[in-house]
Amino acid sequence: MTVFTRSRSAKIIAGIALVSASALVISGCSSTPSDEGSGGGDKPAADLTLKLGSLLPQTGSLAFLGPPMESGVGLAVQEINDADAGITIDLTAEDEGDTDTKAYETSITKLQGAGVSAIVGAAASGVSKLILDGNVSAGILQISASNTSPDFTAWDDDGLYFRTAPSDLLQGEVLGNLIAEDGAKTLGIIYQNDAYGTGLDAAIKETFEGTGGEVVAEASFNVGDAQFDAQVETIKAQNPDAVAIVSFDQFKTIAPLLVNAGISADKFYLVDGNLSDYGSDIPVSLEGAQGTKAGPALEDDFTDRLQTYWTGEGNAEVKDFTYAAEAYDAVVLVALASLAAGSTEGADIAAKMQEVSGGSGDGEKCTTFADCAKIINDGGTADYDGYSGEVTFDEAGDPQGATIGIYKYGADNTIERTN
Repeated sequence: MTVFTRSRSAKIIAGIALVSASALVISGCSSTPSDEGSGGGDKPAADLTLKLGSLLPQTGSLAFLGPPMESGVGLAVQEINDADAGITIDLTAEDEGDTDTKAYETSITKLQGAGVSAIVGAAASGVSKLILDGNVSAGILQISASNTSPDFTAWDDDGLYFRTAPSDLLQGEVLGNLIAEDGAKTLGIIYQNDAYGTGLDAAIKETFEGTGGEVVAEASFNVGDAQFDAQVETIKAQNPDAVAIVSFDQFKTIAPLLVNAGISADKFYLVDGNLSDYGSDIPVSLEGAQGTKAGPALEDDFTDRLQTYWTGEGNAEVKDFTYAAEAYDAVVLVALASLAAGSTEGADIAAKMQEVSGGSGDGEKCTTFADCAKIINDGGTADYDGYSGEVTFDEAGDPQGATIGIYKYGADNTIERTN
C-alpha cells in the first residue's frame, strides 16, 4: 500500500512519489435542530430530510464504473437511513453518460428540478467541468468520488465542490515511477483529449522524465472515437520500452491493436479509467500488464455488503469495486456535515464538510456513520475515517491523503493487487 498526502511539490524517493502535506437557485428542504437536547445520544439533535442526487455513468464510456459507484452510494443511503440518527436521505439517481452522449444534460436538469441539495458525481472530470458552475449557481454541493483533474483544486466553486479521490498529480507520479522502476528508458503515451486524459498524460510524462526517462511518442484521441489505428502507428514507430494508455473503455479496442502491432501486453501501463477485470471481453492476453488506481484494499465485510445491496436491487453482481469506497464515503460525509450543520442547505452542509472529515484537527475519530452521528448528536465534533481512507478535506475540498494501489494482470485477464 502506498500512502500519499498532497501538496504543491513532490519528491521522488526510491522510485516512489512521496507527496508531503506542508441557473435557477434550488435548495433542498432544511430544518434546524430541535429545541430539546440529544439526551446523551438517546435521540437525535435534529430531524432532517436531505434530498441527494447521484449523477453516475449508467451508460457511456465509463459505464463499467457505474455498478461499483452506484452500489457505494446506495449502500450508504440505506445504512444512514437505517441508523435513524436524525437524518433521512431521499435519493434521486440519474445517468451521467459521458461527454459524447451528453446524457448528463437531461439528468442535471432532472436533479435540480427534484430540489436536491447535494449531488454525488459526476464520475468523469470532463462532465463535472461542464456542470459544476451551474450547480454552484444553484447552491448545490457537488462531491465526486472519482474526479481526478488537478484543475478542480483552484476552481472558483464558492466552497461547494469536494472530492474523495486524489488528484491525477498523485496517480501520475506513482505510475511514472513504476514504469521507471521496471527498467523502461523510453515511453509512449496514448491518451484521451479531455480533462482526465491531458492531466494524467502531463503527470506521467513529468514524473517519468524526472527519473531520466524519455517520452518518445504521444498520441491523443477524442471521447467518442472508435478508430485508433493512427495512434497505435504513432507509438509503434518509436518502439518504446513501455506504453501508458490513458482511456476509458476505449482500451478494449486499443489493446488488441497494440498487441497485433507487435507490442506485448507486459509493456502496458493502465490507469483507473481503464483498469478492470476484462476476462474474455478483450480477445488478447493482458498478462503482465500493470496499472494504478486510488484506494486501499477493501475489507471483505464491506464488499460483501456492497454486493448484497446491489444484487438485492435486482442487479447483476459487481465485477470490481473501483471507487465504490469513495462513493460510499462521499455520501456519509455529506450526511454527517448536514447533521452537524442542522441543515440541508447546500452552503450550510459545505461549511461543515472539512470539519466532519477531520480537517479542523479537533474531532473525535469514528469509522461508521452511526458512531459519528452519535458524537454529533451528543454535542461533539466527529472526524470520519472511511473505507477509502482518512479523506480529511483541505480548504480546496481535496483529500489530503490518498492510497494508490498497483495492480497486475494474470493469464485470465483479471487484475490482482501487488502493492
